[in-house]
Amino acid sequence: MSVTEKDVLHVAKLARLALGDAEIERMVPELNNILGWVEQLGEVNTDGVEPLTAVIDNQLRLRDDVVNDGDCRDAVLSNAPDAQHGFFAVPKVIE
Repeated sequence: MSVTEKDVLHVAKLARLALGDAEIERMVPELNNILGWVEQLGEVNTDGVEPLTAVIDNQLRLRDDVVNDGDCRDAVLSNAPDAQHGFFAVPKVIE
């Protein structure tokens, strides 16, 4: 597949990029080179190769998902500029 100036203009429009004529001419061979590299990767034999998420096999350390109410309302409200009746107090915004 070969990229043309029309293709570059289309991609630039989708990406909302303003490219000048010189930039468009410079992008055509660059994008063709990138597509050539992608085609080379497609030729690599990957039969029997498992996909990897990381090079090193790490196991995530997970904690039990336990539901609780936090039981720290007073500590949280102690940082509030104004608290009333166990809630944050904010100025009235609707008159």
